Order: sequence, then structure tokens, then C-alpha cells
Amino acid sequence: IFAIDSVPAVFAVSTDPFIVYSSNLFAILGLRAWYQILAVAATQLAYLDKSIAFVLGFVGLKICASFFDFDLPTSTSLAVVAFFLGTGIMLSLLFPPPPSSSSSSGGEEKK
Repeated sequence: IFAIDSVPAVFAVSTDPFIVYSSNLFAILGLRAWYQILAVAATQLAYLDKSIAFVLGFVGLKICASFFDFDLPTSTSLAVVAFFLGTGIMLSLLFPPPPSSSSSSGGEEKK
């Protein structure tokens, strides 16, 4: 049931029934296996959630644009998605967030 939300995303990339059905099949089979790896990566990549938000926004705009008979080529859509995800990963690697200190130094603040 968790792969149902990927149906609109697939329709944003292609309307070919084979692509839609096979991608959802692979999503169901593979997403659970990748969950642990992605959960660890999401904690280490600080800007990944923001780049995914941009991808979802792009997909939403593409779906709305298709309502008005505006078609964007599949290669362009994939390039935009790869750009957003790659930028989020690159920014996370170049500018990692400072490590949070969970232990206090006896209640004294450093100045």
C-alpha cells in the first residue's frame, strides 16, 4: 500500500502503461529493502529532504501542466529530478551540519 503514492510520480514521467506498472512493481519489491539504507543516508544528508521537496513540487507542476496539454520530454523531467537530488546530496557533502553536542560540560557555557 506504500507504493500507491508513486503512481502520480510515474505519470509525471511517462504515460506508457508498461512503465507505470513495472515501476510500481519494482517500487513495491525494492523500496522496503532500500528503506534502512535511505534512513541512514537521510540522517547524514542534511539537504536531502529539501531537494526531495523540490522534486515533489516539480512533479506537481508537471501534472498540472499536463492538464493544459503541455508535455515536457521524459529526458528533461529526469534531468530536473537528477539535478535536484544531486544538488541536495552535493550541498550536504560540502556543507555538513555541525555535530550536535548531546553531552553538556557540567552546565557551564563556553564563551
